[in-house]
Amino acid sequence: MQTSAPTPADIQRIALLIEAESLQLGEFLALLDREEAVLIKGDTDALVAIANEKNERYRQLQRLSDERGRLLGRSAHPTADAAVRAIFSGLPRVLARWDEVIERARNARDRNALNGKLILERMAGNQAALSILLSAANHPQLYDADGLSKPTGGGRILGSA
Repeated sequence: MQTSAPTPADIQRIALLIEAESLQLGEFLALLDREEAVLIKGDTDALVAIANEKNERYRQLQRLSDERGRLLGRSAHPTADAAVRAIFSGLPRVLARWDEVIERARNARDRNALNGKLILERMAGNQAALSILLSAANHPQLYDADGLSKPTGGGRILGSA
């Protein structure tokens, strides 16, 4: 693919995309804060709505990033960061917004990982409670191919008709 300098229209579009991406990431971080609060509270009903909203916001962010990447891909710079810094070297406001995008994306990654750990902890607690209930009901615990315990059904005993 031949590289060329972005057109003035491309430069303006990239700056707008960076602005939009920063705003969207800010809203995504607020959503991750809400998700963490819901996880700590244990409100599983609210998690479904948050998960749907998270997926939609992620798709919006991906579209912005893809379009920015497509426009920056025409430049001779090896990375998006290098291209943005070269193209907007004389526009400190755009560079500040770009730094904000990078920082917010890093924060979103870290917050999402933390929320994932909270979800795993909650799942482990639910699994432990289920194991106790099954044990109390005098059902033997079964394990799947991954070594995870799973509830038993009310099926037949081997050898019975």
